[in-house]
Amino acid sequence: MKKIDFNADWEYEVLTNRAEHPGREKITLPHDAMLHEKRTENSPGAQNTGYFEGNDYLYCKSFWVPENWREKHILIEFEGIYRNADIRLNGEQIYCRPNGYMQFLLSLDDRLQYGKENTIEVYVKNSDQPNSRWYSGAGIYRPAWLYVGEKSAVEPENIRITTVKTSPAFVKFEIYAQAPCRITLEIGHGLQDDEVYFITESKDSDECGNVALLIKVENARLWSAENPYLYRYRITAGADVSTGTFGIRELSWDAEKGFCINGVRTILKGACIHHDNGLLGACCYPDAEERKVRLLKETGYNAIRSAHNPCSKALLDACDRLGMLVLDEYTDMWYIHKTRYDYALYMENQWEKDLLDMVNKDYNHPCVVMYSTGNEVAETAQEKGIELTKDMTAYLHRLDRTRPVTCGVNIFFNLLSSMGFGVYSDKKAEDTSPKKKAVGSEFYNRLAGMVGDTFMKMGACLHGCDVKTRDAYENMDIAGYNYGILRYRHDLKKYPKRLILGTETFCRDAAKFYEIAEKHPRILGDFVWAGMDYIGETGVGAWEYEDYAPKNAPKSHWLTAGSGRIDITGKPLGEALYTKVVYEQEKGPFLAVRPVYQTGKHSPSAWKMTDAMESWSFRGCEGKRAEVEVYTRESAAALFLNGRKIAKKKRKKDCRIRFTVPYENGCLKAIVYDEAGEEAGCCELITAGATTCLLMIPEKSTVRPGELLYVRLRYTDEKGILKPMEHHRMQISVTGGKLLGFGNACPCNPEGYLNSYADSYYGEALAIIQAQQADTIVARANDGSLEQEIQVPVISG
Repeated sequence: MKKIDFNADWEYEVLTNRAEHPGREKITLPHDAMLHEKRTENSPGAQNTGYFEGNDYLYCKSFWVPENWREKHILIEFEGIYRNADIRLNGEQIYCRPNGYMQFLLSLDDRLQYGKENTIEVYVKNSDQPNSRWYSGAGIYRPAWLYVGEKSAVEPENIRITTVKTSPAFVKFEIYAQAPCRITLEIGHGLQDDEVYFITESKDSDECGNVALLIKVENARLWSAENPYLYRYRITAGADVSTGTFGIRELSWDAEKGFCINGVRTILKGACIHHDNGLLGACCYPDAEERKVRLLKETGYNAIRSAHNPCSKALLDACDRLGMLVLDEYTDMWYIHKTRYDYALYMENQWEKDLLDMVNKDYNHPCVVMYSTGNEVAETAQEKGIELTKDMTAYLHRLDRTRPVTCGVNIFFNLLSSMGFGVYSDKKAEDTSPKKKAVGSEFYNRLAGMVGDTFMKMGACLHGCDVKTRDAYENMDIAGYNYGILRYRHDLKKYPKRLILGTETFCRDAAKFYEIAEKHPRILGDFVWAGMDYIGETGVGAWEYEDYAPKNAPKSHWLTAGSGRIDITGKPLGEALYTKVVYEQEKGPFLAVRPVYQTGKHSPSAWKMTDAMESWSFRGCEGKRAEVEVYTRESAAALFLNGRKIAKKKRKKDCRIRFTVPYENGCLKAIVYDEAGEEAGCCELITAGATTCLLMIPEKSTVRPGELLYVRLRYTDEKGILKPMEHHRMQISVTGGKLLGFGNACPCNPEGYLNSYADSYYGEALAIIQAQQADTIVARANDGSLEQEIQVPVISG
């Protein structure tokens, strides 16, 4: 079917609290209405949603339908509308969907007015707050499409591609056309745009339009995280044509070999991510999704967990191309409310439909290697919930026998909940008073903040935790452990057939996990919380100081969690350097230093291992205590300052060696040594010079219309060395493109990302520009003293 972009020329308006909003506005999808709302301490979503208020919205679009479409098959697709979408065509309601993260396709046949203007309206209800434990966004935040085909058309989700075996390679195509017809399948190499196909096979469908083709692919190139090779296909059904890509790969999982791709054991070195795209809010742009995947891959991760909702199609496309494995997760709650108006209202009646749509989205993507039915659902400790675990696992097996099923269970929380501590309940969810007691994950997070991660991990070792999880684990293919690493060795012995996955873990445990996993194939992988910072759950992973987060600042100034190994602007932090070494992405060594000029800490967090950064530029701090970290897998490291040896230390089990030294300007150098005492590598940090410059650094040298251009603004010296102590307000102006977002990575951020001004944070900020139909994007920045300009060509065609 022909895919038509349906994202331009929409209008939207706010239906509640109208006095505070303008009338209808013209917009282009994707659009996050919540990002444009006020942030107040009175927001019912409070810290969970970044203090944004929620409202109801109307989106509408008029479009011409040619007379000759009467003989066509017409579909409309919305990839995601948050939430309670009510779709109306020419005033008639045609569909409702409460789930805010599911894509859906609607047939418009016999509903359109041919040879006339048609109007589609989308009503969105997000005023029933709170309904999420993180920033959800609102509105039509993912793309929309029209599909136009012949009456014999093959709809986008009516193609199933299954690798039957890999040596030799056999691939099964199951194709469902709308009417009986002759179906021709062609297969070509890679993503190239030529019309060369090396396999062609035709077959008549049955009377229902269905056909199955078993194709042998000679000398097949297999898809894996290391070599993500894609084939392309073209399917002709009568006069209708459909195209796409697929990968040839085979999954297996057992107690002897662990988790294997194409027969090779693969340890999942994973990161949890939320669905927002940082400064863009919930808006789903392919460029933003691909950048997120690329940054995580460069950090050493080979897998992501879509916490805690199904991910976008654009993210899966990027993961297919870049070789990122995906654990796609269904939901954050089952039948017990975590927040007053959350999806527990609908889950019991909707889960079969939701899981079907999730599988339809995922099935042909080689990157998707596992499904998760939920996250930290205390129902897994109840008889009803244990049965539901079994039902959902069995249902997913019926839909897709090629992938295993897990569920992220917070082991200690299941026990605490059964004892009445922090338990979720519908009654507690209805309590919206300021003195409301924390429950569930919020209770658990606060506990972690007070007593640290060791207490939680030790708590997970209690016998009662085993009692309250073992029955649910029996009803999964793979047992999902949230913060249960200290149980691994015990449970490997007690349950000799259990496969264990760290579905949520702490950064500081990465080296310990990897050591255990390399020895025990039944430890399949680890997903750190979190790979990249996100909006909402404000401050839960932050480690801020008073210059950026004043003690008397209103709560609503907090915007992001601060939990990422990569910050909200996409900058890898010291923890990302540590991760690269742990997962052997790069040998290192790497040097990082905690900000010398800062004193005290705002909010110690179990989810923050360190706030060290890759800098030795702290002029004016001479003589102050500097805390230095060296990340290496070698046996020992020595630290040198301006040529003087400060100390030499052996590495313990972790990949982090820490030193303290009085700060002085100059050169900080680390040399690492192997077990034989031989020098095995070095790295150094140089203090920036006295002169300060403002740089604008685009991430691309050219862009096409509609693409995103990320531009990093940095205060440096004349050699480009970052100066993290520079803290200034910058103004930006853009021609040839639209400024979509501008801001910094500080979790305490009162101004958000929609202004043309922003403060620098440790010397940096980020601008996101969408290219328009112009020859060049010109962006100018100034802070009243320094000014900079860049020009980036826009390439058409």
